[in-house]
Amino acid sequence: MYKVMALDIGTKRIGIALSDYTLMLAAGHSYIERYPESKALENIQKIAKENNVKKIVIGLPLNMDNTEGNQAKDCRDFAQKIEDYEIIFEDERLTSEAAEENLRNKKIDYKKDKGLVDIESACIILEQYLSRRKEY
Repeated sequence: MYKVMALDIGTKRIGIALSDYTLMLAAGHSYIERYPESKALENIQKIAKENNVKKIVIGLPLNMDNTEGNQAKDCRDFAQKIEDYEIIFEDERLTSEAAEENLRNKKIDYKKDKGLVDIESACIILEQYLSRRKEY
């Protein structure tokens, strides 16, 4: 049995979410600082190992016309540095807006801690992946 991790890779922070062992539920885990990058990669590896992760889903910020811009390239470049895990890319368009709305609905003030949006975004990315996976 294993878990799946999702990453919302931003320019400042990386939001992290984890599935349960049934691969049905997604839960926010934490966020880490993006830089220094070596420390971020070390933290991701540590969390993945502690949680028996086998796959990592990375949000890919596509443009509205389905093309990949600089942010998508940045995510792919970062993903190449993650070793020992199967990497899956998931379209993450509009997840930040959805994450902010979810937090507002839960009455959580995210304006003081933007990392909460990153965690919620990672959760949405993971939920999308898990729900699509169930369709097969």
